[in-house]
Amino acid sequence: MSIRDIHTPVLLERCLELLGPALGREGAVYVDGTLGMGGHAEAVLTRFGGARLIGMDRDPQALRIAAERLAAFEGRTTFVHTVYDGIAHALDIAGAASADAILFDLGVSSLQLDEADRGFAYAQDAPLDMRMDPTTGRTAADIVATYSEGELRRIFERYGEEKLSGRYARAILAARAEAPIERSGQLVDVLQDATPAAVKGAGHPAKRVFQALRIEVNGELAALEAAIPAALDALSVGGRIVVLSYQSLEDRFVKRLFAEATASTSPPGLPVELPEHAPRFRGLVRGAEQASTEEAESNPRAKPVRLRAIEKVRENS
Repeated sequence: MSIRDIHTPVLLERCLELLGPALGREGAVYVDGTLGMGGHAEAVLTRFGGARLIGMDRDPQALRIAAERLAAFEGRTTFVHTVYDGIAHALDIAGAASADAILFDLGVSSLQLDEADRGFAYAQDAPLDMRMDPTTGRTAADIVATYSEGELRRIFERYGEEKLSGRYARAILAARAEAPIERSGQLVDVLQDATPAAVKGAGHPAKRVFQALRIEVNGELAALEAAIPAALDALSVGGRIVVLSYQSLEDRFVKRLFAEATASTSPPGLPVELPEHAPRFRGLVRGAEQASTEEAESNPRAKPVRLRAIEKVRENS
């Protein structure tokens, strides 16, 4: 199968519609902070013939695939191996002073989910890895082997919002005392055995634990906390940013940052708003947009998506 057959970009037309007004001029800079297999980037470069791409990804394999897919646009593309909080570094490498449009398509990519040996999917037995950049850092197996019960409970609660976090943490410690937990199938078995019969029908017991481990392995929320402010600073006036989130922790954080960016900083009680206190950004959508029923049915990975978007209306103070 071709890349286009196995990878369907989420909310593609809506992203193009929202980013489009910032990409019409010759030389407009589009930063794809989570390039993946290049689906959104290909559509941008095709529709906006004067735009150039700065494509960022921490996964070297994703960068190779995207570069191959986007070979027809050579001369308009720069690829940077970095986490999405490295936007200033990426702009530097590309020789760009600012960005006109930025997209963050958060979470685990189709490439990572579909390759069993990456260990992201609890439905497939594989080495318990979960690194988005497999060239560096600790694996999920390292965390499962070394974290204390309290540390495991903390990440399961914080990053997975798992109600049985304490029970699962204790089960992991008991199981690893007998034998190392090195494969996703082993961990799934431990979690299945620790799940009370009364709640076994309420979704797969590994779903939230695997999400929590992935976030911890890759430092996703820490990177996002740095990436969004850096992206807002990097935008030119009239520039736009779209963020696609797939789980509530990410979406709540983006919602808060965007709310702060679009709010006035005028002290209460002033009869008029002073120019220096006017918001730097304005919202482009009401709340968070979701995929249509039709898209969610044809592309299951679109089901949990939440889209938020804002536009820069005045320069940094």
